[in-house]
Amino acid sequence: MPWNVAQKIIQSHLVSGEMKLGEEIGIRIDQTLTQDATGTLVTLELEAMGLDRVKTDVSVQYVDHNLVQADYKNPDDHLFLRSACQRFGVWYSRPGNGVSHPCHQENFGKPGRTLLGSDSHTPAGGALGMLAIGAGGLEVALAMAGEPFFTRMPQIWGVRLTGQLPEWVSAKDVILEMLRRHDVEGGLGRIVEYYGPGLDTLSAMDRHVIANMGAELGATTTVFPSDQEVRRFLRAWKREGDWVEVIADPGASYDVHDEIDLTSLEPLIAMPSSPGNVRPVREVAGEPIYQAYIGSSANPGYRDFAVTAMMVRGRRINDRVSFDVNPTSRAQLETLVRDGYVTDLLHAGARLHQAGCNGCIGMGQAPATHELSLRTVPRNFPGRSGTKEDRVCLVSPETATASALTGVITDPRTLGTSYPRVVDPDDPIINREMFMAPLPRETALHVALHKGPNIAALPPFEPLPDTIEVPVLLKVTDNISTDEIMPAGTRVLPFRSNIPKIAEFSFDIIDPTYAARAKQVRGHAVVGGSNYGQGSSREHAALGPKFLGLQAVLAKSFARIHAQNLINFGVLPLTFVDPAVYDNIHANDKLRLVNVRRALAEGSEFVIENVTRQRSFRVRHFMSPRQVQVMFRGGLINWLKERLESVPKARDA
Repeated sequence: MPWNVAQKIIQSHLVSGEMKLGEEIGIRIDQTLTQDATGTLVTLELEAMGLDRVKTDVSVQYVDHNLVQADYKNPDDHLFLRSACQRFGVWYSRPGNGVSHPCHQENFGKPGRTLLGSDSHTPAGGALGMLAIGAGGLEVALAMAGEPFFTRMPQIWGVRLTGQLPEWVSAKDVILEMLRRHDVEGGLGRIVEYYGPGLDTLSAMDRHVIANMGAELGATTTVFPSDQEVRRFLRAWKREGDWVEVIADPGASYDVHDEIDLTSLEPLIAMPSSPGNVRPVREVAGEPIYQAYIGSSANPGYRDFAVTAMMVRGRRINDRVSFDVNPTSRAQLETLVRDGYVTDLLHAGARLHQAGCNGCIGMGQAPATHELSLRTVPRNFPGRSGTKEDRVCLVSPETATASALTGVITDPRTLGTSYPRVVDPDDPIINREMFMAPLPRETALHVALHKGPNIAALPPFEPLPDTIEVPVLLKVTDNISTDEIMPAGTRVLPFRSNIPKIAEFSFDIIDPTYAARAKQVRGHAVVGGSNYGQGSSREHAALGPKFLGLQAVLAKSFARIHAQNLINFGVLPLTFVDPAVYDNIHANDKLRLVNVRRALAEGSEFVIENVTRQRSFRVRHFMSPRQVQVMFRGGLINWLKERLESVPKARDA
């Protein structure tokens, strides 16, 4: 039968299961991507496994998140990661090289391959025709050890693109249109695959923008075909030999359908504080802003900065506006300098920052209290910017720049100037000496890990008990993000390799008393609404509360990555059979689960007693038999240790 692009890549990498909707499948992973906010934990996990050397084709460790060196913690961890790359056979991208996703597309990504990353925006790799999936660090560590990645076979959501983007509308508006239509849960359990004649008008980096923010739809990943545009991109980056054509067969079908006429789109804006709160810019024009922010993995291309520079050439940024420009790769910055665009930006009033994630994850450039910040970043969850009372909006570079010039939210079509058209250069400056290649195996085995005083070993994980009786320590609403469960920013992320310390920040944005109260009880539960745990893949959002005694989360529904992270660390993720039960559970209610292990093994539903309310209700688990075994053992690390320990015994027998 004719296959679409996603089906082709899955089939060529399938090692277990069948490609039937909802069934658990295991796929071989060719490449992995880690960044420093999650990579330190991945390294500790590799060490705990006793791994000698990674078994993937390519694994790359990027240092792009924790670049602010206010004290010893971040620089110590940079050296720790460098030594880990030398020890385990991983490429090392030094601080200042840029954001992982565009750097990977420029230097390592290959069409038709699989990529697993400990960053939720890893799906950006789909721009090259890869199957690129974000996951928790522990699953990435397993992939680096040669294990398959397991997930349930998703629906393939075909989105047909027609027409051509009008002036002042760009790729960011395409994905904002998807979010306007479908909100932050629209992609759950789905791979989004774009096709159609409109693709011919989108560059490889335009596709990166759209694939990157597919994560905000809740999608498993986003896939584009590997066509002649991908070939052009790889040729420009001196990697044409890595190109292979990967396109859908004629007559290929999709499980779900949608269509976007690019010609009909207009400038859009996601208002605070959700990527799904999308409106036309014209409807909110005129409101004063404090900040305009250019850059991030959601607008990383040369044209995004060049168009901005041409818009401000010969003009001045409004004196109330902080105009922050964040290059996304060292190569892009060098090329923009060569072509004169950086001078235009600086002369107009831009504040130029180093290549990296920076303010996107609250590492500097925090906006003023209650003031509007228009950003080209992928997320605007509450407090993610570093300011608790922030008002962050998601926009295209055109809208951000127009607003920076006027000082108010501005539809760029109203500027009265000609639209600057820019194409990506075929001769970018390439300097791959900035990436440290893996050491030979014989040398690598003698490398010692460089551990600073902030590195703490992973805590032990106990097997799942058969009876759980715990209070509900916290009840939260719909669409709680991992940024709210475990904040990012300069205050928290430097402790990413110190679980006892970072655990103290758990749910800090929602309830500052949570950690202290958790320490006063022996185990507890959290109750959540729909799409619990959306956003970042950081497993600290599971591991921190787990360290404080979290044993179960009951919710209407879960975001994919966070649900898997909870399982990986032995926390039960359960959904209400009747969502209305959510309204009848309150903070401090005591819940009792009995015969838990038998209930998990024998079926998907079982009963929980609310001791306080003297009533019972039914919950459902969605774990596969493999995941149930992981849960019994207290998490994935214990499961893998037991598996590895059994290998020599089997050989001796």
